[in-house]
This record gives sequence, structure tokens and C-alpha cells, in this order.
Amino acid sequence: MGASVIEIQRDIILSAVRRTTRGEWKILVVDAKSKKLVDNVVNEDDLLNENLTNIELLEDKRPPNPDTDVVYLLSAEPYVVDCLLADLSQGRYRRAHVLWTAHLDPALRRRIDSDAKARERIVGFDALSIDFYPRESHLVTFRDPWSFPVLFHPGCHGLVRGHMQELAQKTLSLCVSMGEYPIIRYYRPREATHEASVLCSHLARFIQDELDNYQQYHPDFPPPSNRPRSAMYVVDRCMDLYSPLIHEFTYQAMAHELLNIRDDEKVVYKAVTKPGEPTQKDKEMEIRENDRIWVENRHQHMKDTIEKLMGDFQKFLQDHPHFAHSDGEQATSLSAIKNMLAGLPQFQELKEAYSLHLTMAQECMNVFQARKLADIASVEQTLATGLDEDYRKPKNLAEQVVRLLDDDSVVPPDRLRLIMLYLLYRNGLFPADTEKLLAHAQLSPRDGGVVDGLAHLGARVQKPLKDNKPAPAPIFSRPGPSKDVGENYALSRFSPALKSLLEQHLHGTLDPILFPFSKQPADGHGEYPNPNGLTSQASLRSAKPTWAKSRSTAVEPRQRIIVLMAGGATYAESRACYEISQSSSRDVFLTTSHMLTPALFLRHLGELGTDRRKLDLPADRPTQKPPRHLFEPDPPTQPSQQPLPPVNPAGPPPMPAHNPEATAAALSAMRLGSQVNGRMPSSSQSAQLSARPVDKKDKEKEKKEKDKDKKKDKDKDKDKDKDKDKDKKKKHFFSSKK
Repeated sequence: MGASVIEIQRDIILSAVRRTTRGEWKILVVDAKSKKLVDNVVNEDDLLNENLTNIELLEDKRPPNPDTDVVYLLSAEPYVVDCLLADLSQGRYRRAHVLWTAHLDPALRRRIDSDAKARERIVGFDALSIDFYPRESHLVTFRDPWSFPVLFHPGCHGLVRGHMQELAQKTLSLCVSMGEYPIIRYYRPREATHEASVLCSHLARFIQDELDNYQQYHPDFPPPSNRPRSAMYVVDRCMDLYSPLIHEFTYQAMAHELLNIRDDEKVVYKAVTKPGEPTQKDKEMEIRENDRIWVENRHQHMKDTIEKLMGDFQKFLQDHPHFAHSDGEQATSLSAIKNMLAGLPQFQELKEAYSLHLTMAQECMNVFQARKLADIASVEQTLATGLDEDYRKPKNLAEQVVRLLDDDSVVPPDRLRLIMLYLLYRNGLFPADTEKLLAHAQLSPRDGGVVDGLAHLGARVQKPLKDNKPAPAPIFSRPGPSKDVGENYALSRFSPALKSLLEQHLHGTLDPILFPFSKQPADGHGEYPNPNGLTSQASLRSAKPTWAKSRSTAVEPRQRIIVLMAGGATYAESRACYEISQSSSRDVFLTTSHMLTPALFLRHLGELGTDRRKLDLPADRPTQKPPRHLFEPDPPTQPSQQPLPPVNPAGPPPMPAHNPEATAAALSAMRLGSQVNGRMPSSSQSAQLSARPVDKKDKEKEKKEKDKDKKKDKDKDKDKDKDKDKDKKKKHFFSSKK
């Protein structure tokens, strides 16, 4: 399905490393942030295959390699520049090739250019524009959950401008990587009174300025292409408050909401194997993008997912009949399939994949039944669409909501979501009615602060007693009856506003007042010649008219649509982008700060009423400083001074440095039978020592020493003779006495 952002970024990284190494062995150094960017799309083995001896972390202590060139792949931040300059000042490597994940701030670039050591060692300097995290082929995140409070918290006004600049630069990286210079439109709400109502207009202007400035200094941008010029829509969380609150029953959304899934650098599902048994244990299983079962089923309704899993396994049994149970058991349930999988050790990879998704699907259905989500979703769909299952105006909605609030099977977070959906449906409630509903649901006053947080996103939370003001019209018209009229699909009637936006883009019917352009159109009449922006990125003078195009072209180039959702996006909105891509000749890419689950959205809303100091925002933390050891000189590489190893009879040990005087003194003091360092010299050592040349004085000294030794030996012999004589006399005395 069209291009993949994962493959685009992966190719950029590997190509840059390949151009830099040029067949010569080098070392790759990354910082903590750039390492996450690289690890997200590239395997370590693929990097090492590009003539890299090893990969090191900039912040760690590293041994010096003064004879090897280094490739720095770094994030464009002041802290990293400090680390780089400290590293270059120590001369740990021979020459340096520096690659940045984004365009460096001019002030930081001047710091590097003014450093003498940096000028001496840096031989390559380039920016790759990869400062974003592709999560799926058409889904990009910035891994920044703090974006929501920065944009919407009333105490973060001083941070908004800098954060918008950061979002614009990351969006620029995405556009440059994809080779797109899009026409930008943004969401401008009608009759908005909340402070964040101008968010999209300012953010769109920041992005437009970044793109224009980049194009000014890079005349070859965008690269020539036969694709129609891309379109970008800048929207925020205020455009659709229903999507993060209702229950979504597609596989991916349901799994992330109901299961114990850790979603940070990796998506990991924590499962319990053999529950209730003595061998019970927790097992973490990673959900990867190369998992074919996951990719094929994640946007399917849970009912369709289970049917497909069972159908695929039945087909496997037909292709491999010797794996079927001897008693003729059929895979008619998830439990039966899991039991059969236990007996397939030969198909380990297939077994693990099916076991993972069958376990997740079974657990989702268990939670679905235990929490009565079918009853809750029926009311939620009516509140979100304004129509009942028969697409008529609903009746007795308040009674249905209160009945669910009284049900013990409904958990507190679901009760809170019901109250918030009812408030949005009624366009605000009287304060007393809100308090009654919260008390009826047995929710705390803290939960009331979550409800009040909707006001910061443009919702009307409270209304006066005498209020005759009609509810505002929805942004897009209500959907009509769906062709899927089954009971299961009746719980999925709601469609995100983003899908309606994309559909109207395809038909060219999008309201230019509600979604104006960020830049004055070229013709000056208030709109582009084609509202969809279907203009080639090549020169207009060289573009052929529509009637002149060859009819033999089998596949038309696909226009790319980039949607930037500020404040977080939902999995339902991600699914909508895939559905539009599949049903049209467009490639829709969703970009956002982070992915939202209902639980995370409720937490974000609750934080809007707390003191900013309690949020622990990254902007309020102390400035990160380079590790101290980066500024410490590396120890000199000297031969280790260790005691001599044991004597090797096979050959002489290494000789010490030559010192004539010390050698002469040592030779003169040595004699036959003496020890060297507490050990007897070997025959070879003795031969070597005796073969050394000595001068005349040494010979005389040696002769005198020998004469002294001979005299001592004679004296000892005389003493021994005297002792023998005494012994003889003693023996004679005793013998004569007897």
C-alpha cells in the first residue's frame, strides 16, 4: 500500500553511513536520543555491515582510538554539542564525520565552527532530517506525551511558542525525508472562545515558514516527481473530543485499551502463561511491525479478527493434516486452537505468532464480557452520533446513562467517560446536574476536575439556568445508515471527524472557511486552482494537461496527504487514514506527538487543573550537562609494569633495557649456584650470562673472590679433620674403659 515511512527513514540512515564510510572501517558514535531513532528502524547488524567496527554511546566512557576515523550520528541539541566538543578536544579518534538527525541551530553551528579542535578534526558535516519516529508504515509519532499539557495547560503559556517551533522542525524533517513540499491547510473552529482555538493557525504558520526557509536555501527541494503536490492538514485534539472517549472494537484499539500493553520504545504485551498452575509465570511478547498476523488484522473488527485467526488455522490444519488431533477435535474455539498449537514444536515461529494473537484476542473478549462493554458502547454510539441504532433521534438517553452508572459491573473510568460523553451531547450541563451524576456514579471530586478539563479543549462544560442557545452544528454532517447492519457493527457506527475530513478532501468539498490555507494562494482569488492541491511538484510549465496524458499508464502516481494531529491521536483516527489510503489513489500519513488511549486522555485532562510544578515537564527540569568524564584526558597508553612472568624453559625471557654498569655489577656478583630473583637460573640462562663479554678489572675481582672462596674451603677442611681426631679419641676412651 504505497510508500512506507519506516523504509524511507531506514534507507536514509543506511545510505548516509554508507556514503561516509566509503568502504573504510570506522566507528559509529551515537547519543542516547539518536540511538533510539536509529534502533527504531535499523538493526544493529545492518549498521555493522556498512564497514563499522563497533557502535558506541557518546555519553559513555570509551577507549581512545586515535588511528581510526569516527562517524558521529547525533541529535541537534545543545547538550549533545557540548559532548561533541568535549570528545573532539580529547582527540579520541583520528578524523570525524558528523551527521545530525535534524538541522542544527545556527548558534550551535557557530560554536562548533569557532572551536579549533573541531575545525581540525571534522572532515564531514551533514543533516539527515530524521528527527521523528515511524511507528507504522503510515503512522509517525514524536514520542512526546508532554506535548498535550504544554499546548493546553493554562500555566504553560510561556512554553507554547518554543514547543510549536519544535513541532514545526520535526514536521519539516518528515517532509524533507519524504521529498514533499505540501500545500498546508489548518483547522479553524467556529465561534471558539477557548485559548487554544488559535493553536492550529499558529502551528501551520510555523510549519510554512520552516518549509519556505528550507526551500530558499535548498533550491533542489522538493526533488522532481510525477506525483501530484502533497497536501497537509494541521488539526488538533479539539477538533474531535468523542474519539478518545468512546470504546473502539477494532483489534489494535481494543488491545491497547483493555490489555496490559507497555507502549514506549517497543510495544510489549505482558501475558500470564499457565494461570493458576504452580508453573505460572509472566511473559513479555513484543508486537512488531513485521508481524504479518498483526498487520493484517489490527484494523479489523474484533469479530472479523477472531474469525480470520480461526480460518487461517483451519487452513493450516488442512495443509498439514498430520497435526490434527487423533480424536478428530476441530478448531472451533480459541481455546481449542491454543491447545493444538502446543503440539507444534516444528513450527516455532508460527506457533509463537498465533499464540500471541490468540491469547490477546481471548483476553480482549474476556474483558469485553466482564465489563458489559456491549451495553456501554450502545449508549456511547448514540451519544457520539446523535442517532440511535435505527438512525433516529434517541429517546430516554438520560435514563440509559443513569442505569449504567448504577451497574456494579461498569468500572469507574467507564462511568466517567459516559458522563463526559453525555455532557458533550447536551452541549454542557447545569453544575448541579454534573455533581449529581458524579455522586450517582460514586466518583471522587478529583474526577470532577477531569470533566472540567474539557473546557480547555473548547467544550462547553457548564451552562446557565436560562439557556436557550442551540447546540452548535457538527463540523461534518452525520453519517447515514451503514451497509454493515449486524449487531456487532451497530457498536461501531461512530466515525472519527478525521475520516470525514479526508473524504471531503477527495471530493473537493472541504469548507475553505473551516479549513483555510496557511499561505495566500498563487492566483489571489482565495483558493488554489484545485482545492485538493493536485498540482505536480515539477514546474507547471512542463506539466502536461490532463487530456494529453497517456492512456496506457497502468498505475497513476499517488498523492500524499500528511495529517498533523497536535495533542495526540487515537487508533481510530489511524485506522481511518489506512482506510482512505486503501479505498483511494492517495497515501495518507498520520503524524502526531503520541498515541492516545482513553485512560491516557483522562489523565491528561485531569492534569490541566493541577499546578504546573507537579507535572514535572521536561522544560522545567534542570538543564542536562555532559558527563564529567568526557572532559578528563584519556590515560596515556604505556606498557603495563607487571612482575616478570615465570621462567619459560623453552626460551629466554625478554631482556630489560641495556644498562652497562648495572649489567657489569650483576655479573660480578654472580657465581655458580647463585639464585636470580629467588630462582635458580636455567642452563640456557647460565650459558647466556657466561657468554657475555667482561672487562679485565671484572676478571681480577672475580679471581680474588675465587681465591677467598678456596681459602675458606681449606679452613673448613682443616676444621673437619680436627673434629675427626676428637671423635677417634672419644671412641678410644670408652673402648678402653670397657
